[in-house]
Amino acid sequence: MITAESIWQDISAIREKVPLVHSITNYVAMNNTANALLALGASPVMAHAENEVEDMLDIAGALVINIGTLSDPWIRAMKLAIEKAKTSGVPTVFDPVGAGATGLRNNAIHVLFPSGPPTIIRGNASEINAAAKSAATTRGVDSTESSESALQSAKRLIDTYGSTVCISGAIDYILDGETTLKVHNGHQLMPKVTGLGCTASVLCAAFAAVNSSPLRAAAGAMATMGIAGELAAESVYCRGPGSFQVAFLDALYNLTFEDLRGKLRVE
Repeated sequence: MITAESIWQDISAIREKVPLVHSITNYVAMNNTANALLALGASPVMAHAENEVEDMLDIAGALVINIGTLSDPWIRAMKLAIEKAKTSGVPTVFDPVGAGATGLRNNAIHVLFPSGPPTIIRGNASEINAAAKSAATTRGVDSTESSESALQSAKRLIDTYGSTVCISGAIDYILDGETTLKVHNGHQLMPKVTGLGCTASVLCAAFAAVNSSPLRAAAGAMATMGIAGELAAESVYCRGPGSFQVAFLDALYNLTFEDLRGKLRVE
């Protein structure tokens, strides 16, 4: 059961332990995701050089792999980091940004998933479908499908890799093969801000660094993300996507147990 109390316990642990989240992520999202981790209470590092990613895993609490702006050197670095995380027992969150859009992205998933099956795979419905090699059309990094439509693809990924899968959308679905959770929190302004999907992935990693249950970590992260979005939209300073970004970071930083208890909608 996911409760306000259980999520608050994880947030408190993040703020106390300040886990280092190592992200090999895309240029578009680096600033957004780093600031979100800091606002939550975690510590970000964005290292992608082949000759240091393995060393970084020696001190990291979680790893994020995000294929938003790929290149061959980055794919090699990702593979090294994934393999090191696997041997070190560091949880890995894989964000298949734009999966299905190009052969490069699809081939990267084909190479990287077997290198170390992700602890959590988080993406929108189109990305999850493409990652599972389903017939899906991806338009940039926006989802062209509902999160419900990717449930069968998520189950195939779980069967193949043993991962927990998080499908983000108007309703977020989190599955691990035994349990399916639905998170109803969020706001319509969130898809209007670039990098917030990537932010969801790094928050999943921060929670996974302090919670050994990937299902609970992902659900807690998505609920926290959605509640912060609701609080941001309610801010008197929020006038649209630009001011929403700032209000969102403030909401994460100032999040309280009372906020969680009053707004949490998980089933």
